[in-house]
Amino acid sequence: TDEIMQQEIRPLVAVDIIEQLHRQFAILSGGRGKDGAPIITFPEFAGFSDIPDEDFLNVVTYLTSIPSLEAASIGFIIIIDRRRDKWSAVKASLTRIAGAFPGNLQLVFVLRPSRFIQRTIADIGIKLYRDDFKMKVPIIMLNSVSDLHGYIDKSQLTRELGGTLEYGHSQWIHHRTAIENFAMTVKTTAQMLQTFGTDLAETELPNDVQCTEDLLSAHTDHHSKLKDELKLAVKQGATLLTCIREPVTRSANSKLSPDELENVATVERLLAQLDETEKAFDQFWTKHHLKLEQCLQLRHFEQDFREVKLVLDNLMEAQAGFADIGDSVTRVEHLLREQKQLEEKGQEPLEKAQSLALHGEQLIQNNHYAVDSIRPKCVELRRICDDFTNETKKKYDILGKSLELHKQLDKASQWCEAGIYLLASQAVDKCQSQEGAETALVEIEKFLATAKEHQLSNPKEFYNQFDMILTPEIKANAQRILQKLEDVQEMFDKRQVSLKKLAAKQTRPVQPVAPHPESSPKRASPKITRPAGVDKKTQSNLVVSLSTAGRGLAAQNGNRAVVPLRLADCTAEQKSCMGSSVNKIHHIINELIETERVYVEELQSIIEGYASEMDNPNLAHLIPSALQNKKEILFGNLPEIYEFHNRHVGAGIFLKEVENCIENPELLARCFLKRKEDLQIYEKYCQNKPRSEALWRQCGDSIFFQECQRKLDHKLSLDAYLLKPVQRITKYQLLLKEMLKCSKNSEGTAELEEALATVLDIIKSVNDSMHQIAITGYEGDVSELGKLLMQGSFNVWTDHKKGHNKVKDLARFKPMQRHLFLYTKMLLFCKKREENTDGHEKTASYSFKNSLKMSTVGITENVKGDNKKFEIWYNGREEVYIIQASSVELKNTWISEIRKVLTGQLEACR
Repeated sequence: TDEIMQQEIRPLVAVDIIEQLHRQFAILSGGRGKDGAPIITFPEFAGFSDIPDEDFLNVVTYLTSIPSLEAASIGFIIIIDRRRDKWSAVKASLTRIAGAFPGNLQLVFVLRPSRFIQRTIADIGIKLYRDDFKMKVPIIMLNSVSDLHGYIDKSQLTRELGGTLEYGHSQWIHHRTAIENFAMTVKTTAQMLQTFGTDLAETELPNDVQCTEDLLSAHTDHHSKLKDELKLAVKQGATLLTCIREPVTRSANSKLSPDELENVATVERLLAQLDETEKAFDQFWTKHHLKLEQCLQLRHFEQDFREVKLVLDNLMEAQAGFADIGDSVTRVEHLLREQKQLEEKGQEPLEKAQSLALHGEQLIQNNHYAVDSIRPKCVELRRICDDFTNETKKKYDILGKSLELHKQLDKASQWCEAGIYLLASQAVDKCQSQEGAETALVEIEKFLATAKEHQLSNPKEFYNQFDMILTPEIKANAQRILQKLEDVQEMFDKRQVSLKKLAAKQTRPVQPVAPHPESSPKRASPKITRPAGVDKKTQSNLVVSLSTAGRGLAAQNGNRAVVPLRLADCTAEQKSCMGSSVNKIHHIINELIETERVYVEELQSIIEGYASEMDNPNLAHLIPSALQNKKEILFGNLPEIYEFHNRHVGAGIFLKEVENCIENPELLARCFLKRKEDLQIYEKYCQNKPRSEALWRQCGDSIFFQECQRKLDHKLSLDAYLLKPVQRITKYQLLLKEMLKCSKNSEGTAELEEALATVLDIIKSVNDSMHQIAITGYEGDVSELGKLLMQGSFNVWTDHKKGHNKVKDLARFKPMQRHLFLYTKMLLFCKKREENTDGHEKTASYSFKNSLKMSTVGITENVKGDNKKFEIWYNGREEVYIIQASSVELKNTWISEIRKVLTGQLEACR
């Protein structure tokens, strides 16, 4: 508690009545009675009766306010010195004091006039007029100061009254003025510190480095000035304390009067309060300064992140554009050099990114307040670095494969040329003899043995080895070389057959005839013509093998027919090979038909193989107790979904409509628009899914499910099949999106967009409902709040106008994390909580915190300093909620929805 701020300031201070005090018609010397009662002395003063009543009252009131409450409660002792005056002056003094003294009186001592006549008159007058003075305390008439010493010790009386108490009126006034000035200084200083603290607490953190540096500098300068003010105030108090204690310091025999001791206590108390105020302010400033320094660190980190991210993005873009894998050994080697240059160019940005990520982690370890902002950026930097490194490695691998491929193709081509040269160099006349034929056969066999070194003896293995880099151009080149290999091999085969015949038996001379491919023994033919005996079927098979290279084998699924290649699974090359958009549309519709049939079969197998078996008495002993009578929880409304699809598929209505869309694609959207209401059953299924998953985690490993899975011959367990409905509604969305891509600016596009919007709306409703059912602690019924329009997480600050003003603490900087649910009638504020469930993934719940009726709220769309903030206020800004979205787009979406609700309410009122 700040005593200075709570202490009520006295309405009267010494500086206000300084002139009256200097007249010295009444003094508070500091003396005390035997019981500690303060003594106020009215010394001889010639013009006492001429003192205005207001001046008299002000001085007496001020003097009675100086002693402590404990001393004042004992009662004041008044000494009236009228030894040199007349009875009339005594009477006037008593009358004025009796009528105007504001304090509690204990005794009144009157030093009567010393002259005999006046003393006699005084004795008679006091007896006659005692009742007129209206004093309820004794009035003791004294003849001399000696008589006074019998009542009050000399040490408590000033020299004028025969005592030893040191009293200087000018010094007393100086001390009182200084003490009151110091008290005002302490109060003013405390107020300045409080005002500055309030300004600090209400300051919004800037969003850029320069503004943060300016704010930090301004606050630091202001803090330094206030610290200087504090030092001056402390110095002022210390000086004042020294002045008050000066008599004791000067003389060891001197003692401070009770009033002076109280002055010392007052100054010491003020100094202590000033010290406490300074400590509290220093503690608050330390937190605020740390906050600003962390803010500056964050802004530097964010600025460095943007700069590094831009360089990395350009680097990744350059790497992504580096798609060429080369069409020759020379070209590939050139590409490898370029890749090396790109890698070297990326080293510095990568090192900066890693260093920045490390700096961000150090900020997190140092308990930075913006951990939620820093950590994702660190993760993003490391991800980009890893992506670049992995992509570089992948590029090197691809280019290495390409280099190996082209070297092999070059070797194969050179081998073909060498083979042709060998055949051409074998003179026909020399081969006519048995020895010549055998020699030629040995040369051919020796040459053919080298074919294995080039690994080109098996074309299928060749294509499998280099499948990842076989572009159409490389395939064409490889096909040409393979065809050349086949032609050369066939030529060797024919030559071998001829030579073997010659080597086996020599019957008659053979006329030397030079065949067409061997026109010159000295040089190879520049162009190889495929011999007439080459099998056309073999050539055709080779072409087919090339065209299907890299596609791989189709997946098998028992005895079921292989599902055709799906559009979503196709590569860009395969999509381009499909032909026109009409072919793509047909492919989408065929996929929809095929997957719909498979989907219904899977639903049927789940219901018949699992759900129905739970009612089988022969398997009842296998069902765990936790699963008893909980079939509806485990399967939800899956039977309803099955009946919906099976009814349409079984009756052929749905399939016929889809099949009609092959000729009329624009009709596909109507199939979904007709069933817009029916598809809402998926929302009900998804709402039950958390309960189903919890039950499965509890009972999923039971023998009952294992037995059912064995009978169905399913490779996957039941929980995988229970995800099928969720996957199906998502599948509809993907197929409609593909359909839209193929139907741009054509008839039916609008309906397709509407159908897609319908499916997306269902998915959104499912997602929203999944969040809604996780609300806990709301005492009402959420179904009575109207339609759930939006839900999402935000940073929220509150500002309540109720209650007394106080210094805002540092916690005002930290927002609350709240998950908002916007209904047509109500806005709910919840706190998101995540709990681990038996080692499985975290389950989110939303603890209800507050609600606002939409009929009583207003919005402020823009908040100064942050374009992602907006305000929702309640009861004429009695309560204001400042809400910060994660992006401007999200903020605008929410404002739009809230505006629609408020506009709708206004129109309803009209």
